[in-house]
Amino acid sequence: MALSVGDKAPNFTLVDTDRKERSLSEFAGKKLVLAFLPGAFTGVCTKEMCTFRDAAANLSSLNAQVVGISVDSPFANKAFADANKLTFPMLSDWSREIIKQYAGVHDDFAGLKGYSASKRAVFVLDANGVVKYAWVSESPGNEPPYDEVNNALASF
Repeated sequence: MALSVGDKAPNFTLVDTDRKERSLSEFAGKKLVLAFLPGAFTGVCTKEMCTFRDAAANLSSLNAQVVGISVDSPFANKAFADANKLTFPMLSDWSREIIKQYAGVHDDFAGLKGYSASKRAVFVLDANGVVKYAWVSESPGNEPPYDEVNNALASF
């Protein structure tokens, strides 16, 4: 079940594109946008991550940090981040433990029996790790409502 507004975000430790462990707790003290995506190199995921990349100046002015999370390997995430010049961490949840706690899972994703991917979701956390905004899509083809994300960040 996905997290809701007011929930304390569970801590996690995942690896980034350099296979370095990164924990939610390291981002404490900043507003955080956790962007869960179904898969690197897919059309909607690429557009979403590039939209967050292009909003870096605005996000910085709001004291906010973006972190992308997918079930892809750190190697695929590195290639994806490099190809799209992403300037924020991309974390790998290949075990799918964290996506189950946060966003939920698409089973048999893209018609691939036995393959699961994260639902597309965005959570805005305050400096204390409390969820201030939550959006989870049942359709992997839907982009997040970026204006709502910005408004949520600006509201606290």
